[in-house]
Amino acid sequence: MKAMYWKMPLYAAATVCLVAGMSSCESNPATDPYARQEAELQKVVTDYVDKTVIPTYRGLADASMELYNACLAMREAGTANLTTAMVQAADDAWIKARRYWELSEAWLYGAAADYNIDPHIDSWPLDQVAMEAMLADEQQMAQMDEDGVYVSNHLGYGLLGFHAVEYMIFETTADGSQTQPRSVDKYTTQELNYLAAVAGDLRNQCIRLEAAWAGSVSDAKQQILVDTELEPTMNYGESMKTAGQGGSLYRNYNEAVQELIVGAQDIADEVGGLKIGNPVGVGEEDDPNYIESPYALNSIVDFKDNIISIQNAYEGYQIGANGNEADAYIQPVEHSLSAYVSTLDPAVDASVKAAIQDAIDKIELMQEPFVSTARDPQFIDINKAAAEACNAVTDELNKVMELLTNL
Repeated sequence: MKAMYWKMPLYAAATVCLVAGMSSCESNPATDPYARQEAELQKVVTDYVDKTVIPTYRGLADASMELYNACLAMREAGTANLTTAMVQAADDAWIKARRYWELSEAWLYGAAADYNIDPHIDSWPLDQVAMEAMLADEQQMAQMDEDGVYVSNHLGYGLLGFHAVEYMIFETTADGSQTQPRSVDKYTTQELNYLAAVAGDLRNQCIRLEAAWAGSVSDAKQQILVDTELEPTMNYGESMKTAGQGGSLYRNYNEAVQELIVGAQDIADEVGGLKIGNPVGVGEEDDPNYIESPYALNSIVDFKDNIISIQNAYEGYQIGANGNEADAYIQPVEHSLSAYVSTLDPAVDASVKAAIQDAIDKIELMQEPFVSTARDPQFIDINKAAAEACNAVTDELNKVMELLTNL
């Protein structure tokens, strides 16, 4: 993760009103430019938290529960009664949950970072050597519980999360060009036990994300958190929405919005410099095997959804854009950061939005399976252009950061 921006703007009129981040005097948005700015940014932050972040995590939590139930059904069926339809149901649930996770990666700060949820559920490549050793260890396998507590506490990140589940429920065709449900005759009892346990742990972590930002969840989700001792100790959504007040992590709304921007830059850097860049050979490491979601052949969808997560953070969810349909969770916002930036410098806002869309458009030109096309001479220029477009998003967001730090 790259260095965070913590340079704070100098508010000449407001400095005398701030003591340890708390306002100590009344200010009038009608006459005080700082107060007016903070009032507008409060609207941006409130919509961002309530209509983008929390709904995305709620969608993730609900989808992860569906995935767990599908994997548990496979375990309960056992090797004798397992059907392709059961595996297909798990595949479909994985794709759904995966989408919401990738759409949340523009805000991997907060709970995802503080509780190590990001590496816990989304580390790759999978450690297949350790997995085979674990599956052959009768003593360790006997401790697998369907709720995921054992695997959470005793397995490394390379054996957990989305990619462990992915490996267990997808397989590619012989030529590697297509993905399909894993053949039912390939499963062992040990694998089904492991699958249910890892899916349970994934569910638990996703519910924790929702609870950590929303402050409260359904009774069923809350009971899972209690049972697994994963109740969050911080309300990150409330902290952001009450910037400048006691208990908040932020001294003011400008600082909160700066973290929003850095979160968006971090994932743009990761997609351009790691997820695309490493396999293509233009990233931080030259690694053709650094392929995300290789079993579901979902790599390019992952990349696109990551950039859409930036778009959601900056502009708000765009129904009809980039194939977005009306979502059951994520809502369009009334007060986006984009709208606020347009009041400061319309040209900067336009360039940021254009850069985001350009990255999405260039990713859409890429071809699966990425494991085969990453360095294919036919696609290498397309892939490099996509990586460069993602990196350009970071540069454009720097302009927004400059506007905010110079207010």
